[in-house]
Amino acid sequence: MSEPSFFELAQDAKAWPFEQARLIKKRVEEQGVTGGAVIFETGYGPSGLPHIGTFGEVARTTMVRHAFRVLTDDAYPTRLIAFSDDLDGMRKVPPGLPNQDMLAEHLGKPLSDVPDPFGTHESYSAHNNAKLREFLDAFGFEYEFYSATEQYRSGAFDEILLRTLERFDDVMAIMLPTLGPERRATYSPFLPISPSTGRVLYVPMKAIDPKAGTITYEDEDGSDVTTPVTGGAAKLQWKPDFGMRWAALGVDFEMFGKDHQTNAPIYSRICKTLGVAPPVQFVYELFLDEKGEKISKTKGNGIAVEDWLRYATQESLALFNFQKPRAAKRLYFDVIPKAVDEYLNFLDAYPGQEPAQQIENPVWHIHDGAPPTEGSPISFSLLLNLASASSAHDKEILWGFIARRLPDATPESQPLLDKLAGFAVRYFEDFVRPTKRFRAPDQRERDALTALRARFAELDPEEADGEIIQAEVYAVGKEAGFEPLRAWFKALYETLLGQEQGPRFGSFVAIYGVPETIALIDQALAGELAGAD
Repeated sequence: MSEPSFFELAQDAKAWPFEQARLIKKRVEEQGVTGGAVIFETGYGPSGLPHIGTFGEVARTTMVRHAFRVLTDDAYPTRLIAFSDDLDGMRKVPPGLPNQDMLAEHLGKPLSDVPDPFGTHESYSAHNNAKLREFLDAFGFEYEFYSATEQYRSGAFDEILLRTLERFDDVMAIMLPTLGPERRATYSPFLPISPSTGRVLYVPMKAIDPKAGTITYEDEDGSDVTTPVTGGAAKLQWKPDFGMRWAALGVDFEMFGKDHQTNAPIYSRICKTLGVAPPVQFVYELFLDEKGEKISKTKGNGIAVEDWLRYATQESLALFNFQKPRAAKRLYFDVIPKAVDEYLNFLDAYPGQEPAQQIENPVWHIHDGAPPTEGSPISFSLLLNLASASSAHDKEILWGFIARRLPDATPESQPLLDKLAGFAVRYFEDFVRPTKRFRAPDQRERDALTALRARFAELDPEEADGEIIQAEVYAVGKEAGFEPLRAWFKALYETLLGQEQGPRFGSFVAIYGVPETIALIDQALAGELAGAD
């Protein structure tokens, strides 16, 4: 009997991308393919540069898109649209940019009409949009870039904007109850762009004419202006714009952060009012910093993508985003080693799993169903501890240790291991070395270390593998009366490595070297390690 295909297994797969894919399949079966393809969308605000949240949203959406294609056996064409809201008015001058005075002169104008402060593109948003495309291209994402300015000004949104004007009262009935008294008195879903100043205006409408497709308002110079809502002469407020965009593009799936959750029903009602069923929506939790506070670009309390990629692989970042997207997670530098090793463990497990397990394995989703066959024979945490014990300043030092246990391994034959060695050295230099704090062993620990040294001296360094060494470490800890036994390992890490946690100690000694570990014990017993602090 042949094994079931991934298509068959996908029908009942429990991984969250498949849960979303089944909802999308149900929607498409009920509504049909309204956008020429099944449309997946992610939104982007071009007032700033792409960041780790941008990566997470596109990576997760890509995982859902792949799950949908497998679930439906590629029965439908699919597209992923990365949409830039670049017709929004610039509300404040972003700090840290050059030409602050020049930017201040253009406050209120669409981001696509604000000159580029860097002088490299035709507008500020064009500069940031280019950075977004470079960012997404660097990760190999398959997507189509859409600009709100192009969509509005080309007439692509004209039909749905005229429909919004026709249903102006219905849209107002949705929006007004969500506003305070002052805002309610002047609110309009349409934001005209002033013909005199070029700014996006938040003004009430004096008149609307659905038949003519126009709105009338008071311009900044006090004159009344009647303008069409089409052709980019006006845009929608952001909440109506969200629902309008879904209707105009035929969006079938969009995910967004929890900060949108209370507004999601408004987006959906707007979309329905415009005659289109809203898409399947997935709300993910926002990242927190190490103190449990929401990560903010303004505060600068998070990790940038380039920070993560300085110390770890793209795949480990993708795994961090894949795992429990609806749970708030702390995103700070200490999570990186764990994410790397979890990725390696999932990758190592994949070849030995049954297809039903493989389709639930995160690496299947991270790699579009085709994970690489080669992982790393050495964990990242072990490489970190090698770097720590040897005070390695470059990865060649680590390769000297690696070659002892893996004589056939080379940077060319083990490219992932070679990358990880480089990451480990950087991480050690930036985060481990500054925090290393050795302590002197107490009397019981001194006696146990002396006993461990004696046992190690009797081992044949060429024959003793990690399991043999680990057994000796266990035996010494039990004989010394450490209870629980993890207190013994904590003592080893604190006295020999200058840290509270570490890898499986036998594996560490096997690759670091028995003679080298004996020398480390001698230094600890002589007070040389603690004295180095």
